[in-house]
Amino acid sequence: MTMSSETPVLDTLAAMTLDSVERCQLPPETLILTRIAALVAMDAPPVSYLAHMEPAAETGLTHSQVQDVLVAIAPVVGTARVMSAAAHISKALGFAIAVTEGEEGA
Repeated sequence: MTMSSETPVLDTLAAMTLDSVERCQLPPETLILTRIAALVAMDAPPVSYLAHMEPAAETGLTHSQVQDVLVAIAPVVGTARVMSAAAHISKALGFAIAVTEGEEGA
C-alpha cells in the first residue's frame, strides 16, 4: 500500500519522470531536447514546458539549441505546432521569471 500525499498527481508525474531518466542512456542535453520535441508534437500547454525549464538550465542548454530543435522538427510537425510551441515556451519562461522574482523578494 502506498502512503497518501497532498499532491498525488504531481508525485506520480515526478516518479514517472525519474523512472524514465534512470532508464534512458541519452546524454542529459539530448534527453531534454527530445522531450521538448515531443511536447511540440503534442501541442503541449505552457506548464509542460515549464516543467522542463530547470532541467534544461541544469544541462546548460541554450536558446539557440531549443530554436534549432524547433527548426529541425518544423517540416515534420508543421508550422502551426511550432508557432504554438514558441508561444507556450515564451509563456512558460515568463512564468518562470515571475516566480523567480517573487522568491527573490521574499
